[in-house]
Amino acid sequence: MSKGLHIGLIGGIGVAATVVYYQRLTAAVNARGGQLDLTIVHADVQELIRNNLADDRQTQAKIYARLIDRLKAAGCDCAAITSLGGHFCFDETVPLSPLPLVSAVTPLDAYFATQAIQKVGLLGTRVVMRTRLYGQLRQTEAVALDGEIETLGQQYQEMAVAGQCTDAQRSLFLDAGARMVDDLGADAVVLAGTDLNLAFDGRDPGYRVIDALDVHVDLLADLAIGAKTLN
Repeated sequence: MSKGLHIGLIGGIGVAATVVYYQRLTAAVNARGGQLDLTIVHADVQELIRNNLADDRQTQAKIYARLIDRLKAAGCDCAAITSLGGHFCFDETVPLSPLPLVSAVTPLDAYFATQAIQKVGLLGTRVVMRTRLYGQLRQTEAVALDGEIETLGQQYQEMAVAGQCTDAQRSLFLDAGARMVDDLGADAVVLAGTDLNLAFDGRDPGYRVIDALDVHVDLLADLAIGAKTLN
């Protein structure tokens, strides 16, 4: 086993998601018997939303690069974005980043395959749902409620910014998941928005739910203890 990595997280997009990353990554490393070396920098969620909606990838990539400069200065070995919606400019950020970036999207396809999942329903930002998670799912078919992407995306955005989920928003997301399973034939619903834990945690919606955050955290925890290395 190689030496563990100092993990750098770009947080703040939104705050609730960052807290969950911190909690789950700490728990995952503890469960592995390791010690976590972690630094978090804070990004601006409103700035991210503006650039995401405008599809201004270069501007957001430059913002990320400045934040990653700070993570490198703090001694981090790699960096990760604590927002699946925030991955919309991942490819543009890679050449600007002074540190290796650990994607939250790339591990999902392999994970679904190991779970023998053939079709997943996506909940998250407008872009995540519209692009079927950036077109990166090769082994698994992705579906979304195409006629409701604007409504679901707006409610997700409002929940992420507020850092809390209303009863009406929770009902909307739980029902959307059920219809992707019942009407579109999804084997599982993927929480492809990092703040969706606010709606789903502690709930049994009656269908299989996969939190993409957990797949990302498992990879980061393995890197943190040296169980995996950066490719």
